[in-house]
Amino acid sequence: MPKSGMWVDSQCSCCGDVLGRSVSRRHMLKVAGVASAALVLHPLVVCAEAEAEALVLSCIDPRVQEPVHKYLDERGLTGRYSHFVIAGAAIAVVSPVFFSWHKVFWDNLAISVRSNQVKKIIALDHRDCGAAKTAYSEAALATPAAETKTHQRVLAQFRKQVGERQPKLAVETGLMGLDGSIEMVS
Repeated sequence: MPKSGMWVDSQCSCCGDVLGRSVSRRHMLKVAGVASAALVLHPLVVCAEAEAEALVLSCIDPRVQEPVHKYLDERGLTGRYSHFVIAGAAIAVVSPVFFSWHKVFWDNLAISVRSNQVKKIIALDHRDCGAAKTAYSEAALATPAAETKTHQRVLAQFRKQVGERQPKLAVETGLMGLDGSIEMVS
């Protein structure tokens, strides 16, 4: 047995030259640490190479989490999309009130296109949105018709900005009711 306390067979035909050397415990711990890190980081490497059909933009509001997932499942997109969730969805991306958030979204979209080969973006705003109330006047949201018009304007501005930054992406935009119903907005 070598000084390191590790038993090696220098007669092994595949790795005798490596095993014939004395290996310290410290070296073995380093190797084990690197191997452990590789196992922990493996899912990140896999995700970086994964393909996603779409990037979905939706709001953080807990009332719409389940309806958004149900909608995407019904479209057959489960496991085939990246999800960017931020207060206000498209409102957060275009409203001057949330200017400091804009870069975060655009950088994430660029990474999704590059790393996950995203082909389209689906932006889902929703009714009775707190971020909309922060970004726009009460009059812009006072009635269902005014609220719809405000979201239509926001989503049109969002589509335009996506077209300027990522012209190859298809863009779908919708306004979700709190009951999960979706009104596609073009």
